[in-house]
Formats: sequence, structure tokens, C-alpha cells
Amino acid sequence: MSTSALELRAGPLRLALRPDLGGCIAGLWRDGLPVLRSTEPDALTASRPSGCYPLVPYSNRLGYRRFRWLGQDHTTQPNFDDSPHSVHGVAWQRPWTVLSAGETEAEIGYTHAGDVHWPFAFEVRQRFVLEPAALTLGFTFTNGADQPQPVGLGWHPYFPRRARSRLHVELSDRWESDPTGLPTRKVPQPGIDGDVAHLAFDHCFEGWRGAARIRDEKLSLRLTSSLPYLVVFTPGTRDYFCVEPVSHVSNAIHMADPLAHGLRSVAPGASVDAWMKLEVSGV
Repeated sequence: MSTSALELRAGPLRLALRPDLGGCIAGLWRDGLPVLRSTEPDALTASRPSGCYPLVPYSNRLGYRRFRWLGQDHTTQPNFDDSPHSVHGVAWQRPWTVLSAGETEAEIGYTHAGDVHWPFAFEVRQRFVLEPAALTLGFTFTNGADQPQPVGLGWHPYFPRRARSRLHVELSDRWESDPTGLPTRKVPQPGIDGDVAHLAFDHCFEGWRGAARIRDEKLSLRLTSSLPYLVVFTPGTRDYFCVEPVSHVSNAIHMADPLAHGLRSVAPGASVDAWMKLEVSGV
């Protein structure tokens, strides 16, 4: 076991963490069966192929690596393949520190000083609580800058796509996107209920109600969160799909009223919290 890895166990569930790789989850298993896309922690070399990583201080795309906030222009940097945008914030590509660790609970933290990838200082803590039939994740984000900063939070879990993987979510609207992935307009979306193999989404959704239910021939999952938006990504050529609880519409900072689309303005020294819970059972 790598000294940089943590493992939690509760009943049939085993959770492996790699705080040093972007505060990510290397894997989550139930009696040896992957619940999330899972890699033994020693074999993982980056957060992107992990089971789940944190989205801080924004989710998804920040358009063309620039934004204006409180009358000041700011830039960010490339961090995702050949995308013209910055993607998923900064915390998923930085090492986190272990703050506490036990048999079924752990807390890790990341402190950002402000740099060319994100101009504002902040501190974020991520908590993991493992029970025999559930995993709960929590964030506490604190603004360390001397001015209000725009804040978005989320998680990016990857689920194995099995032969009978099926997704059911109650929703109200879907954001259509341009070819680079930026949202363009909102259209009605009366929920998702179908086999993942027949879905073709890479969208942010509004009006998420109740639990997102994921079921296949081996497992039944319920995903709930304090975060009101959901990004669903169902790539047809991959052996995984993503159902991501997030706090805001993708690229909200470029919209006419960012705060109306979920972005938060957090005062100096103030904090915001979020949580996500994944309940796991057999079928």
C-alpha cells in the first residue's frame, strides 16, 4: 500500500483514496465488485482516470479561460487536453493533505494561495464517511481572499457501464451546448429514464428532484446531494458514464446573472458547504 493512499472499510464496502492525486477516490467496491470506476490505489497515476474527483472552485467549463468579476478581468490556464476552456477547477489536479483518518471516516484538505490557474485564495476540506451501505462526501469551502470570490462546487463520479446499466432521474430542463461544450440555451427535459447504452448526453440539467437511481444486473444505487444541478455524461464508446452533482450551470460565470444560475459569491472568511451521498445495495 502506498503511503499516500487511504482505505476505509465498512461492512461489504471498501473505499480507497489518493489525497495526493487531486483528493480523488481511487475506487469503491462492494464485496470486491466496483461500485465506481475503480483502480487499486497503488496503480493510479492521476486523478482523471479515478473513480471520483472534486470540482473546486467551479464545475465543468470556464469559457475561453477568462472571466470578469467585480469589474476586474481575470484569466486561467489550459488544464484539459486541447480544450479552449479551463475545466473542473484546480483542486482535482493538486495534492491534498490528510487531516484525519480512521477506519470508516477521513478528512483531507487543500489550501490554494491564488495563482495563474485561479486568482483567489481559498481552503477546502473534503470529508468521507463510509457506512455498510452508503458513502457520504462533504465539502467545506472557505474564502481566503480579501474580496468576495465566485464559487462553484461539485463531484465527478464515474460509474461502470454494465450490460444492463440504467439511469432514472427526475429533472425539468437541459442546457444545450455548442461544439466546445459551453451551454447555449435551456430546453425542457422531462427527466431521464433509460438504458445508459441508449443515452447520448453531455449536458447540465436543472430541476433535479429526488434521488438519481442507477441500476444494473449487479447493483442498485441511489445518489442524492445538497447540490441542485446535475451533469450527465454518457459516452457511447466508453465503459463508464458520469452522473455529477454540481452547484451551478456550466460556465455560469459568463452568464448575465451568474448567481441566478447557481454560482455563489462568498465573502472573505465566509464558508459554504455541500454534500453528496451514494447508497449501495445488491439487486
